[in-house]
Amino acid sequence: MKVESRKVAIVHYWLINWRGGEKVVEAMLELYPDADIYTHVYCEHGTEGKLLGKNVFQTFISKLPKAKKWYQKYLPLMPIALEQLDLREYDLVISSESGPAKGVITHPDALHICYCHSPMRYVWDMYPDYLSSAGILTRSVMRPLIHYLKMWDRLSADRVDIFVSNSEFVSKRISKFYRRESVVINPPVDIEEFEYCEKKEDFYLVLGQLTPYKRADLVVDAFIDNGKNLVVIGDGEQYRDLKLKESKNIKILGRAEWSVCKDHLKRTKALIFPGIEDFGMVPVEAMACGTPVMAFAQGGALETVVDGVSGLFFFEQSKEAIADCIQRFESTEFDRAGIRKHAESFSKRNFLDKFKSLVNEKLEETRK
Repeated sequence: MKVESRKVAIVHYWLINWRGGEKVVEAMLELYPDADIYTHVYCEHGTEGKLLGKNVFQTFISKLPKAKKWYQKYLPLMPIALEQLDLREYDLVISSESGPAKGVITHPDALHICYCHSPMRYVWDMYPDYLSSAGILTRSVMRPLIHYLKMWDRLSADRVDIFVSNSEFVSKRISKFYRRESVVINPPVDIEEFEYCEKKEDFYLVLGQLTPYKRADLVVDAFIDNGKNLVVIGDGEQYRDLKLKESKNIKILGRAEWSVCKDHLKRTKALIFPGIEDFGMVPVEAMACGTPVMAFAQGGALETVVDGVSGLFFFEQSKEAIADCIQRFESTEFDRAGIRKHAESFSKRNFLDKFKSLVNEKLEETRK
């Protein structure tokens, strides 16, 4: 689906791996296949070669020592790097924001649309968590730097013409931190990529980054107590600690190929989603397989999971609440075909149609 030809730039914070934010960029490139891509750091291997043949331009951050590994350490320099980009030739600039991306300076007549996956969590609502987990020296440096980044992030929001949020949850955070309204367009899930499976196997699944706020540790602790089968797929700061808890019934697989992830989503009896996500594409991907989801009842999960229909909620981040939810799950019947049908409302086609319609409407307004 290609839209009217015009000079388009897509700005994404960093292209180091291929997860939810990068899949949104991939869908945007279906609308604008000739768009130039700007990012702080690009890794061809980490992005699975998805951008081969595309024009990918990197900021000076990519030239700094070990940028592909230490890119997040260079966060304070990213505002300067964005403002050095020359985007004057572009009619349409789309920034994909979760790390710094929206702070580019565009031509006065250009339309700048920011698709916001989340205001920077480490600057705003999760700043106390990052601060408390840092060492003494890092904390002393973080405080003034984060103060500066907060001011820049708020001011750079004024450079955006239209904000698009990936969920109502993020829309509220945009309103809170930037005092801006936003249009909600859920991110695209390629439903056809996932195989529907009626018959499930006897194991539960956790899939995602093993970072503290995602709370995979609570799920593992619940399964240590109940003895049921659990598979955990993902990598991150908690991987080593969780690997030590591996047992006969708990398998910690670490990072896995996407084909392995899809296979487990198809076969598992349920996905367990214990963190607070801005949207969360993995629950939708599970539901596309006809797999129900047990989720913590906050954040984007409230917009994707229908309690008692496509899964169940638990209302406290604790191993006891998760254990109770598992017990309720095992006495609940689910219409797996209905779960798949529900997932289709988050399809890539819906995203493309809504995003294209919004862009064309706003471009038409700029002509008047």
